[in-house]
Amino acid sequence: MSKPARRHGYTTGACAAAAAQGAARMLVTQRRVETVAVALPAGFSATFALHGQRFDAVFAACYVIKDAGDDPDVTHGCEVWAEVMANPPQPPFVKGGSSSVEIVGGVGIGRVTKPGLAVAVGAWAINPVPRRMITEALQEVFSRHPSPVSCHCTISIPDGEERAKRTLNARLGIVGGLSILGTSGVVKPISTRAWTDTIDTAVDVALACGSSTIVLSTGRTSEVVAQRYFASAEGLPEEAFVMMGDHVGYALRVCAAKGVAQVVLAGQFAKLLKIACGHEQTHVAASELDLQILGGWLQHDPRTARLAPLVAGANTARHLLELAAADRALLELVAGKVKAFAAGVVPGLAVQVLLAGYDGQVLYFSGSGRG
Repeated sequence: MSKPARRHGYTTGACAAAAAQGAARMLVTQRRVETVAVALPAGFSATFALHGQRFDAVFAACYVIKDAGDDPDVTHGCEVWAEVMANPPQPPFVKGGSSSVEIVGGVGIGRVTKPGLAVAVGAWAINPVPRRMITEALQEVFSRHPSPVSCHCTISIPDGEERAKRTLNARLGIVGGLSILGTSGVVKPISTRAWTDTIDTAVDVALACGSSTIVLSTGRTSEVVAQRYFASAEGLPEEAFVMMGDHVGYALRVCAAKGVAQVVLAGQFAKLLKIACGHEQTHVAASELDLQILGGWLQHDPRTARLAPLVAGANTARHLLELAAADRALLELVAGKVKAFAAGVVPGLAVQVLLAGYDGQVLYFSGSGRG
């Protein structure tokens, strides 16, 4: 029996464009509008329900509830508002000159403070494609009338600043709220896309901030360990730390493609062992940790042969690490296999390995004698 298709959702950019079109229509017609249809970059139109409608002779506003489909993120359920004013608000509009559209951020929309993002430093975090969608949605309403109009649109998300605290926005240089995002208008129910998009952006920001070394961590715990280590050892900026999660193969290829000089792979023993075993995607659903492979490595290396019998009594990779008392030869062996894996994925990229202990300390770093 086939699984039912997963439901897609819509980006904040699509929601903003729909709200803007709805507000513009109310301003022009002076009538309440319940739904609008917006043409999406994905190649089809979508209908959005409007809420909170209010308007008078010079102003109109409404919001769309963001629906992320079957892969909800931090923006799922938020209210994406658009407030529209035009000069003049109703036909025949301004005679002579050319039409213009100004789009700004309001409450809950962040501003960009670091280079490397899709918009310039100091600008509202409304990406180019959503900005174009909003502009086209407004022009679609006002272009029905022959005379030019000057339109001002404010996009806001009332609880955007609070929601943004659960994202990586601050590290990427987006402060004060959320971003208005989306290149297709559609959110596909695949969590991987959200992660990989974030990795791409984070690497861009790191490079734009002048960091030639990027630390890719498998999770927040190992990232904190790496941050503490490099704060004293190398003085790396916060932008240099990129949480790749389970997407190690993808992250390495992004770094190589963007010209990163050096990468540090940071993780705890269990995750690094998965990478050492050749898994480009280390989620439990995508790869199975194979202690038997490690046992073979241990047995065939004179430095670690004495540790091979421990594998039979180990329940997990962490348990093995404990049984081996974090033996230096074991750590060097696994780190070497991780570097060999990376060399196979992206030949020529300089890669070091940082092994974070489960107690918050660095157990081993291949780039120096520390650890």
